[in-house]
Formats: sequence, structure tokens, C-alpha cells
Amino acid sequence: MKMTLRWFGSKHDSVTLKQIRQIPGVTGVITTLYDIPAGKVWPLENILKLKEEVEASGLKIEGIESVNIHDSIKIGLPEREQYILDYIKTLENLGKAGINMVCYNFMPVFDWTRSDLAKMRSDGSTVLSYDQDLIDKIDPEKMFEQIDKNSNGFVMPGWEPERLEYVKELFEKYKDVNNEKLFDNLVYFLNRIRPVCEKYNIMMAIHPDDPSWPVFNLPRIINTKENILKLLNTVDAKFNGLTLCTGSLGSNPNNDLCDIIRSIKGRIHFAHVRNIIYIAKGKFDEAAHLSKDGSLDMYEIIKALHEIGFDGPVRPDHGRAIWGEVAMPGYGLYDRALGATYLNGLIEAVEKSSKTK
Repeated sequence: MKMTLRWFGSKHDSVTLKQIRQIPGVTGVITTLYDIPAGKVWPLENILKLKEEVEASGLKIEGIESVNIHDSIKIGLPEREQYILDYIKTLENLGKAGINMVCYNFMPVFDWTRSDLAKMRSDGSTVLSYDQDLIDKIDPEKMFEQIDKNSNGFVMPGWEPERLEYVKELFEKYKDVNNEKLFDNLVYFLNRIRPVCEKYNIMMAIHPDDPSWPVFNLPRIINTKENILKLLNTVDAKFNGLTLCTGSLGSNPNNDLCDIIRSIKGRIHFAHVRNIIYIAKGKFDEAAHLSKDGSLDMYEIIKALHEIGFDGPVRPDHGRAIWGEVAMPGYGLYDRALGATYLNGLIEAVEKSSKTK
């Protein structure tokens, strides 16, 4: 497994490549061109410049998160054809640059949802939190304002300002999109991009819905083992795979993460490994990566990934805000560095244990 850290670029991230390079065992980054809105082509020149900057620091780009998909594609509007063609051009440029993994999602309107970006824990750290009772009291059109207000001045991924301008219009456009239609539009998109992905050996790793149930009555289609298998079997090609996000799938305690991992051998292209504390139905807090700090058994998750021969990029996901650090919520340096080191320890233990049997 290749340990990485998500990095938003020198203009948008409080964490530097120099700092990431000093985390033991971290050899690469998962990055993006944060300035380019969803639907626009990523110029090859910009991609190569980003790659050069990362490699100059002694790291490698192990994947992109994300090339955001325009809502016209998700909704299935007539203009989706041009947006798909532009997406194909971006994939072609990534392929020419030697970048062959893209993490993306197919969630309507909101890429992820939290009710609190800085919930205080007993140890004085703060974490991202979700409480359905609180979400139910929020006007969905006000969600962008709430996220922006609590983001420490950073633009949160999936909550870019350009979406804020037409969120009401988006909800109107999605009113006739149910789970079946959203799934069909995803399959259509994947079949259209398949040729360029296979030409350049680009792995498309869809991120599960976060959280794993409907929010504001919007459809959810990548949230259970059954739905994941449905997608992988419908577009049964290696390029079509999953970003295993333990926090997103783990938000529903009915999801057996290790069973999901073992059931899709060869189709996990990327892993977000993080822990959460399950409080009650529709309520969870994010946690430190350590198994005993949350509800997920991180050792068993790493063991399952090892058993299926997963050797792709893995990264610690949302970290706590600790030691007075002011950063993009969930994406500070300190706790993610601790998480990466902890996960590397688990990987080493699992690998050595397997050799003694």
C-alpha cells in the first residue's frame, strides 16, 4: 500500500509539500487543480506544472481527488454531452501526464454533509460531526452559508462558491431524479468515458455517499455492499472501481466493511481509512484514527485490504484539529500525520504477521 496525504495545492492548503515529505512513510499526495470549476477542461500545461511541483519536493502524485462531475451529467440534462466530452479531454490530459487514478463522487448537490465542523471533544480537540436532528432543522439552501462560515477561511472541497449561487435551482433540477435515474446516469457516464480510461489505464474510483443515507431527500446510490456490487457488475470493467472510505460506509453500522472489502477484490482503487464514533442512528462523530478511539476496527480493515492484495494508494482521512492548529476543517497537518504513522504501523504489523503463518 502506498501511503499518501491529500493536498489541495500551494495556494489553498495550509499544509506544505515540505511538511508532507517529512511524515515517515508518506511517499505521495492525492491532489487536484482546485481553481478549475466542475465541468471545465483541465489543461495539460496546468497538470504538468502541478506534477513538476510535487515531484520537486520528493513526492509523487498517486491520484486526483477530484475531477468534479458537473450536475448536468448527474441529472441527465441534454447539455451533459458537452460536459462529458470535456471530462474525457481532462482524463486524456491526465493520462498523458502519467496520472492514472481519479477519485470522484456522484452525490447530488452536496458532496458530503456535516452538522458541525468543529465539535469539541473531552480532550480539547475538535472534529467533524453529523447529527440528523440538527440537519433536519437546517434549510438546505442555507447549508453552503453554514459550511463557509465555519471553514476557517478555507474553501471546503465539494462546497465551492460557484455552487452557492444556484443551489435553489439545483434542488429544482433534481426534483425528478430518483435513485434509479441517478444510477442510470452514472452508468451512462462511465460507459462514455470507458475508452479513454482504458487507453490510458486510468482507474475511476467512486467515493461512497457521505453519510450513507439520504440527506434533504436527495438520492443515494453508493452506500451499501448491494449498491456497490450493482455498479461494479453493471459496468464490469477494471477501470470502474471504488474508493473505499471507511468513514462514509462506516456511518451506517449495518455495513460490514471487511465483508465489503473482500467481496470486491481487484476493484478497490483507493482507500480513505479513518475512524468514527457511532452514537445513534443518524448520529456520528469523527475520531482519531486509533481503533479504540472510535467504533471501527482499523487493524481488521487493513488486514482485509492486505488479504485481497490491495497495493494502491491509501490515505488517512479527516483528522481532528489539535495543538492549536488552524487549518481547513478535517485537513490539518498534525492529526493526519499521526494517522498516517499509525496506519503505516498497522500495515507493517499485518504484513509481518502474514509472513509468519
